[in-house]
Amino acid sequence: MKTFDLIVIGAGSGLDAAVEAAQRGWKVALVEEGPLGGTCLNRGCIPSKMIIHAAEVAQEIQNAKKFGLTASLQHVNLKQVTQRASVTVDHDARSIEQALRSGKNPTLFKGRGTFISSRTLQVNKEIIIGKRILIAAGARPSIPSIPGLDTVPYWTSTDALRQTVLPKSLIVIGGGYIAAELGNFYGTLGCKVTLIQRGQALLSREDKDIVEKFTSLWKKKYTVLLNTTTDKVEKKGKNIVVTVSTGKKVQKITAEKILVATGIKPNSDLLNLEKTGVKVNQNGFIQVNQFLETSAQSIWALGDIAGVYLFKHSANLEAEYLVNNLFGIKKPVDYYPMPHAIFTDPQVAGVGLTEQEAMEQKKKYVVGRYEYKNTGMGAAMEEKNGFVKFIVEAKTKEILGCHILGPQASTLLHEVVVAMKADRFKALDILRSAVHVHPALSEVVQRAARSVKV
Repeated sequence: MKTFDLIVIGAGSGLDAAVEAAQRGWKVALVEEGPLGGTCLNRGCIPSKMIIHAAEVAQEIQNAKKFGLTASLQHVNLKQVTQRASVTVDHDARSIEQALRSGKNPTLFKGRGTFISSRTLQVNKEIIIGKRILIAAGARPSIPSIPGLDTVPYWTSTDALRQTVLPKSLIVIGGGYIAAELGNFYGTLGCKVTLIQRGQALLSREDKDIVEKFTSLWKKKYTVLLNTTTDKVEKKGKNIVVTVSTGKKVQKITAEKILVATGIKPNSDLLNLEKTGVKVNQNGFIQVNQFLETSAQSIWALGDIAGVYLFKHSANLEAEYLVNNLFGIKKPVDYYPMPHAIFTDPQVAGVGLTEQEAMEQKKKYVVGRYEYKNTGMGAAMEEKNGFVKFIVEAKTKEILGCHILGPQASTLLHEVVVAMKADRFKALDILRSAVHVHPALSEVVQRAARSVKV
């Protein structure tokens, strides 16, 4: 049996912590069952954004007529689209593994690690002991219990990223960000998309104005079934038939393929955590405090498996804090302000509270909003739907939240994030007073900030 100062389970953001701890002199073990780089590199943000960019190019072609240009999308080589991503991420994962194997520390254990006692793990046939354990084992697609689903070749998000033949039709079960990103990817490239959402709107966790506008736009270009439950799935010839209920109305939807995008499930159930005293919540996420400590001594957790936030950038932040905490610089993780984005059409981005959350927390706030179309660049782009919305505390002028729908939303949001980080109570004035290039699209952010009546 080998003993280590630190065992890290999971080579996504856990890899960052493992390498940093090794560089600071600790003997470190890194346990990873799959390709190195974690969800983001192998089956999440990197490959998805690479293929989604192809859809963005296709949309530019499809919109050419607005600008007096004649253009058409002649052919989609889906194999080339997806292999551009898969070849890149597979190479990167192999490179990370080769780099680790060429060194002596961290030591890589390739396989699933399961606890056999508090800080002792079995990986394949090896037993390893850690003075400290970091659990960063991530999450996987959550598959709902739907009669017949296990009898058909359904896709998860992982499968959808590596298809080589474009189906003529696709049913998407779910209405969150994964459904929005991948549904739009396939829909833009010519696939007939039907979304089945049990809730009353799409992207229901976003600000209410975003939810309303996004859902309205999607109902115009795709078949969107809201307040709808999936009752049964079955194979019929080469197609898949889904029986759904919307109130008392029952109907059958037929498509070539089906994508299940109903959220994620933490991998805590794969680790034999009952041997450790590590507690999980009702959804299986490991419970951590502000220092990422679990309920078991000398065991920490970060990233998707802890579920504080489900972003790669939040997991990277947690890894930085965790290493410092391990080496005596103990500080609670400062997540403020934590942004997010959804890379679909229209693009969505946000930071801070939604208006619903501000209302629930009984905040005294005011709202400012500005439309893309009323700016020079928005008009040049023929952007009719985009907007920026601020939610601001009336007395202190603190930006409680900012939400953007429209082109380049994920990029536009960052000046708001930087201003909030610089000074949460002066951020609004910073955005108002900073000189913005005219007529850059970022003027819409400044004008939205100036529209707030405080």
